[in-house]
Amino acid sequence: MDPISAVSEELAEIEGQINDIFRALSNGFQKLEKIKDANRQSRQLEELTDKMRDCKSLIKDFDREIKSLESGNDANTNRMLNDRRQSMVKELNSYVALKKKYSSNLASNNKRVDLFDGPGEEHMEENVLLASNMSNQELMDKGNSMMDDTDQAIERGKKIVQETINVGTDTSAALKAQTEQMSRVVNELDSIHFSLKKASKLVKEIGRQVATDKCIMAFLFLIVIGVIAIIIVKIVNPNNKDIRGIPGLAPPAMNRRLLWNHY
Repeated sequence: MDPISAVSEELAEIEGQINDIFRALSNGFQKLEKIKDANRQSRQLEELTDKMRDCKSLIKDFDREIKSLESGNDANTNRMLNDRRQSMVKELNSYVALKKKYSSNLASNNKRVDLFDGPGEEHMEENVLLASNMSNQELMDKGNSMMDDTDQAIERGKKIVQETINVGTDTSAALKAQTEQMSRVVNELDSIHFSLKKASKLVKEIGRQVATDKCIMAFLFLIVIGVIAIIIVKIVNPNNKDIRGIPGLAPPAMNRRLLWNHY
């Protein structure tokens, strides 16, 4: 039984997928050596690159699964799993190096094609034949015409550069204006925030003052109610000794009659 299968079936499944990709990569690079057409080589490299990307993702899954099982395994098992992961990484890196080699060769071949097999190569012999049939004056005129074309191309390049500089200047000015506008907006927001804090503080002070006024009014109301109650009790029961006389309150009618009879 495979030792990895004994540890985890999921690890064994991931390892099987990685091995399948390694076999496909090996066959793919062997096939690539036999391909001569640059376009087919490029397509084959793209397919192999996709397979290497999938293999890298599977190796990461393999590593995460190892870490999740690490606490439950003994030291020898963890060492075996880590060695297997490292061997996978090394094998993948070898295929990555092969891919870089073939990509570099393909790029070099493309450059050689551009230098030696381009349109200039196709028309070089025709230009030589045309030049041999032209007189010195015609050659000078042709040379002057080519120089004029070159000067015009340079002028067009200068215009493009100047337009690019102008666009960059305009863009810089617009960015500066937007930055200043944002700064003003931030300052206004700070002012609004300060005003809101001040208004909130004022509202709290008004609330405290209103609460104080309400307490005073309630206290005065209780005093008035108490005075009225004492007056009522004094009028209803004038002989009550427990209630002192209220200054300014007329004596009871009975006392006034007694005083009148006395005189």
